[in-house]
Amino acid sequence: MKRLHIYIGIMLALLASSCGKEWLKVTPVDNMSGTNYWQTEEDVEMFVRGIYNRFRDATMDMSYFPATGDLRCAPVVINQGSLASGNNEYNWMREIRFNNLKAIFSQYTNWSRDWGYNNDFFGMNQISNWNRMYKVIGTANIAQYELAQIKDGVLTDARKAQYTAEAAFMRNLSYFFLVRTFGDVPYYTEAYHSAALGRTNMLVVLQNIHADMEAHYKNLPWTQTDATEIGNRAMRGSALALMMHINMWLAGFSEANKEQYYSKAAEWGKELMEQNEGSYALLPLESTKEIFKGRTKEGLFEITQNFNYGELFHLSAMYADNFLRYPYKSLISRVTESYLSYQPSFMQKMYPVGAVDQRTEVWFEKENLYATDGRFVVLKTANIFSEEGENNNPDDNQIVFRYADAILLRAEALAELGGAANEAQAITLVNMIRTRAKATLAAGLSGKELKDFIWWERVRELLGEGHYFYDLVRTKKVLDANYCNPIPIDNFYRGAWTWPIDKAALNNNPGMTLNTFWN
Repeated sequence: MKRLHIYIGIMLALLASSCGKEWLKVTPVDNMSGTNYWQTEEDVEMFVRGIYNRFRDATMDMSYFPATGDLRCAPVVINQGSLASGNNEYNWMREIRFNNLKAIFSQYTNWSRDWGYNNDFFGMNQISNWNRMYKVIGTANIAQYELAQIKDGVLTDARKAQYTAEAAFMRNLSYFFLVRTFGDVPYYTEAYHSAALGRTNMLVVLQNIHADMEAHYKNLPWTQTDATEIGNRAMRGSALALMMHINMWLAGFSEANKEQYYSKAAEWGKELMEQNEGSYALLPLESTKEIFKGRTKEGLFEITQNFNYGELFHLSAMYADNFLRYPYKSLISRVTESYLSYQPSFMQKMYPVGAVDQRTEVWFEKENLYATDGRFVVLKTANIFSEEGENNNPDDNQIVFRYADAILLRAEALAELGGAANEAQAITLVNMIRTRAKATLAAGLSGKELKDFIWWERVRELLGEGHYFYDLVRTKKVLDANYCNPIPIDNFYRGAWTWPIDKAALNNNPGMTLNTFWN
């Protein structure tokens, strides 16, 4: 990794706007330092909002969520009549489903294609460069440092603690994303860091970010008073969901201590559900468009976009774009067949033929649920407000954590802990999701059968929200052909579940190593 000269360029994070309101006040860069800055709450607000904008830039300017979370090892098929068929731009989709990242990255040096860093439309190379995520971390570290130095009277103690907690959340969320993508990663929390760093064991990083989040989460509000900030600005539920996910990853990679991590995940889930003061709820399935447009009681954390204010993610960033066709995309765009579909056997495991489940009608075209002829579509994230003739993304937010996700994580943790009481509670939790879906309720399940049912319920409920591959990895189901296109066990333990690290990480950093399975 390059030396982390994080301060250079930090102020660029302060110059973006979001959500159709004046999120940030634009101030000349030469006035943003020394005695001219950190003088008012407006200064603090501007800087902290910049952290969120950097995270958006680190994830939504490329195919980050689809490539790393949704499609990797997934049983997807490129539809033969679609624009993706035979199109070199879409080669990555043929390889990502079998975890053949070497084939994807070989195209950067293939003589037949000029697939350099700056003209890689889907951003595979950008994903391998962790610099943008470390800019989020560096900005958060500076925010915490400067908040500790700020003059008395600029902020109340409560506001100072809340801003500090927001910075901690965004730093820890970024580290969590880095660990899920790369495994061991450099870890630091001091401001204006410039020393070369090697990689820290991923379990240590996860333990550190959990402890850091636990120290700050109660300084976040259960919800935001400004309706435009609900879900897209850190709340206490955001932090609790993050800590649940951290513990589930620790359990997945810490066989000897997994019970304590499952217990902690279940404890955080109980707090999130039972102490949230009415801030979070499952909305009716008929409210799907509102849920994924964002800012509802179901959203725990999400990344915003808004077509009406010219704030669209990169065209490659959204999962939905790969599973839509006319009339959900403009006929002028010539997308008459969805680029991708799922293998019918996979869809039948999710939704057996004849199963009663309203998600098959609201989130899909039910008559094409098992289709392989380009008719298959996923409609759960298909809010489209662009003008006729344009080929833009669905106008949804990118959901990072959702209330349904937290409910199912709690159910999974309880099922893993086992025992009649825990399993009964796990079934009750799963049935909250299935009741909302008007699906047949779970009953009489225990042991492996219950765990398997919860796994498939997470797939049913969270498909397309960036969880599929990561759930495969932490549960080791990525080794089993019953759940995915599997990774051979030897390859898995040699790091085949990670993403290649850009060789730029070695620059001026003798202690750095790459992910050797790929590099």
